[in-house]
Amino acid sequence: MTSASPRVSRLAYLGPSGTFTEQALLARPEAVGAELVACPTVPAALDLVREGTADAAMVAIESSVEGGVSVTLDELATGTPLVIVGEVEVPVTFCLVAPEGVGPEQVRTVGAHPHAAAQVRRWVAANLPDATVVDAPSNAASASALVDGTATWDAGIAAPLAAERYELTVLAAGIADTAGAVTRFVLVAPPGSATVPARTGADKTSLVVFPGEDRPGLLLEILESFALRGVNMVRIESRPTGEGLGNYCFSIDAEGHLEDARVAETLMSLHRTSAEVRFLGSYPRAAGGAAGPGSPGSPAPTSVPPGHADEDFAAARAWLDGLRPSR
Repeated sequence: MTSASPRVSRLAYLGPSGTFTEQALLARPEAVGAELVACPTVPAALDLVREGTADAAMVAIESSVEGGVSVTLDELATGTPLVIVGEVEVPVTFCLVAPEGVGPEQVRTVGAHPHAAAQVRRWVAANLPDATVVDAPSNAASASALVDGTATWDAGIAAPLAAERYELTVLAAGIADTAGAVTRFVLVAPPGSATVPARTGADKTSLVVFPGEDRPGLLLEILESFALRGVNMVRIESRPTGEGLGNYCFSIDAEGHLEDARVAETLMSLHRTSAEVRFLGSYPRAAGGAAGPGSPGSPAPTSVPPGHADEDFAAARAWLDGLRPSR
């Protein structure tokens, strides 16, 4: 009697094949030997994880050019909770692709994902002034549709990987308006099946703060919760909650780990003074510019201000306990 084969993990990502998201996923060790599932949208990829159909999903969360990816931020802030267990930073370069026989002079419509379109806007205006940009579900979809005949555009804005995968002609390469652009991707899993990765000393913690009733100094209170405990915030964005004008939550990334005393104290402070705090995970920071498996380098350890190390918090607590009368 033979034993059953071990279960192969399933990892979802924004497809089709050839997206920057797939490139980010392939940079993670979890992708080795896993079944990769291409999804038409970010919500669809995250829904597979929430349903238990996929073990994790790779999604874009931040662009160095466009800022936070709204659909990802909103999906993580609402619905069944999910946690981030890792991140990958991918250098982003774009090219203009078309089927064989189509030249630049024939391009009247260009398919592009909205985030890609924003990063090549000036190039398109200067080089294809008469062309209209049409929304595509993803960078790879703008390329794949040219092959399967479903495209409503003459050429697409895509990653070099997509041009290679779909054997398209590259009409122009390196067309991004901003050199050195980077997109950050996160691997998201259910909180029950994915424990918080161990502290490395070079970590990031993500959360969403719902402040509740508006009041003077509300944002300052949130900022001070971090500042007073020596926690460096690396991103903060306000997002509408959908409950009416003026109702916002704050999506935050900060340096440090849940197991760091300064981070734990910050989370407790926010929990005391906010209507809700959604913990999105503590995980190792990306080394920076990880474009594929085996990328070299590791992030520098987080710098901790004087008086904010774990032993400083422990010493302060011991001092306070010494002041209290024994019972």
